[in-house]
Order: sequence, then structure tokens, then C-alpha cells
Amino acid sequence: MKKKIVTFGEIMLRLATPDYLRFNQSDKLNATFGGGEANVAVSLANYGLNASFVTRLPKNDIARACVMDLRKYGVDTSDIIYGGERLGIYFLETGAVARASKVVYDRAHSAISEIEPGMINWEEVLKDASWFHWTGITPAISQEAADACLEAIQAANRLGVPVSCDLNYRKNLWKYGKKASDVMPELVAGCDVILGNEEDAEKVFGIKPEGFDVAQTEGEVNAAEFESVCTQLMTKFPRAKKVIITLRGSINANHNTWGGVLYTEGKLYKSKRYDITHIVDRVGGGDSFMGGLIYGLITYTSDAQKALDFAVAASCLKHTIYGDYNQVTVEEVEKLMSGDASGRVSR
Repeated sequence: MKKKIVTFGEIMLRLATPDYLRFNQSDKLNATFGGGEANVAVSLANYGLNASFVTRLPKNDIARACVMDLRKYGVDTSDIIYGGERLGIYFLETGAVARASKVVYDRAHSAISEIEPGMINWEEVLKDASWFHWTGITPAISQEAADACLEAIQAANRLGVPVSCDLNYRKNLWKYGKKASDVMPELVAGCDVILGNEEDAEKVFGIKPEGFDVAQTEGEVNAAEFESVCTQLMTKFPRAKKVIITLRGSINANHNTWGGVLYTEGKLYKSKRYDITHIVDRVGGGDSFMGGLIYGLITYTSDAQKALDFAVAASCLKHTIYGDYNQVTVEEVEKLMSGDASGRVSR
């Protein structure tokens, strides 16, 4: 049996207005599930890997539906613990052209926000693991969630399990009296692979490329500008063997450019740039990148360029899929990697 890849974090009920309607226009909301680390687990399960998602859920029918949904995609839910009163919710209004998308959170006092250290036996959960992944969303939820995340990272370090982190800075979540810059350094110090974007590195650690302003990109992002971000992160966190920066150029809400860079062993690898002209759903785009990256690093162990290219292509395809989850296969990603973006009917 393949060793499992463990992800840990919060999964929520996602309630989204249909099409491009605003909240006040719609009398219906589409219900699905999603959350950073769960999204990564679904991607990995779609690629045929043994993916396990760990969280804390209440014992009710909504949480049961959530677990059934994860299982449908092949995600192992056997290490989920139960307790607390509610599943978090987020509301999504999809933007169009010059109008940005909006997210409204309703996740206070969710089951995982009230988790306590010791509730999860991390030594047991990680004993057969080949990888552990978390994101900066989890320690933003509450001090208790941050403590549980640190427990997991330290256990993985003791067991020799590689650890990856998506910095995932969310300013609207840090509400319990601490800033990301207070909490994140201790957690990221235990990571072997660090993923972020230009905002994450700046907002959490004050690290940014000289002379870069994301608002002025107009879709053009120079990958070479980000080598300094990678080297600064590696200097700050010497355990890290690889630093990856996603590069999104936002022309408008429906039209983005997309790419990334990977820095390892003193070398900067750059992906091709994709022009995504008709975005269906960009929520979960970074998670789909992370899922593709973990698959790439595990599968193409000696080819950092191919691992990066797989991650970028996988994430490019996610922008065409509704919902948080990236529901694509390895074959579909490799087809895009090969240069076939024709979209011709496959029959």
C-alpha cells in the first residue's frame, strides 16, 4: 500500500451565488464543500495517491455529508476526530470583469477552532505517512488550532516526514489577538517545502521583491524578480529545501495570467505562463497548485522543472472547474503540459 499523504485543516460548507449574481440578487445558494488542505487532498486522490485529510468536525448530518463528499473523491477520512458544535461556512459571490469576487466567512466557534492540543495522536496519524501538509489558514483560525498545527509539524519532524506549507495569508481571519507574523515563524521553521505568493511573503514576513507592485502588473509578471523572495525565505528558514512562488497577473476577474517559480539548491526554475481568458472559478487555485506540486515532487523526484510544470498546468485547469476541488486527472494535466490546450472533444 502506498504511504499516505496527510493534510490538516478546516473544511467548510461553501454557499455560492449562482452564475455572477450578487448576494442581494440571489434567492438561491449552491452548496458544496471546500477548504485549503481538503482541496489539496482531493487533488492528490484524483492523481491516484493515498491522501488523508485530518480535521475536527461536529457530529451532525452536515458534517456527515461533508465526509461522504470527501470519500466520494477517494480521500481517507479515518483520522478525522469529532466534537464541537458546528461546521464553518463561507459565502462566495463570484466577480466578473472589473468587479472582484467576495468571500464572507461564518466560521467562528467551528469545531476545529476549538480543538485542543492532545486531541489528535499525531505520532499515530503520521507513522505511515510520506508527507504532511498544512496552510497558514489553520493557525489563523484560533490559538488552539495554531497549537494543534505546531504539534503536527513537530511530530512530523521527529518522524522524518517531509512537511510542506502554503503560507496562505488571510487578513480577515487573524482575529484572536495575534498577528500572522507572531505565530507563523515557529511553524514555518519546521517546513521542508514553502509555497506562497508575493502578498503572503510580504504580509507575513515583510519579504518582497524590490520595485514590484502587484496592482501594476496588468497581467505581466517577471518571474526573475522573485528569486530574491525565495532566497530571503530560505535564509530565514534554513530547513527549507524548496521555495515556490505562484505568479498571478490579474487583468480582470475573468482574465488572469498564471505561472510560478521554484527555487532549490541555488537554482531558479521558471514555468511557462498561461493566459486564462475565461475563468470559471478561481477559488482553490492555489490549493490545486499545491496538490500538483506535491504530486510532482513525489513522482518526478529528480526533475524540479517537471514538478513545477505539473503544478502550474494542474492549477491552470482548475480555473475551468466549478467548486473548490480540482477534479482533473494526471493524463489531463500532462496533456496540457505537452502544449495541447486546444480543448478539442476527447472521443
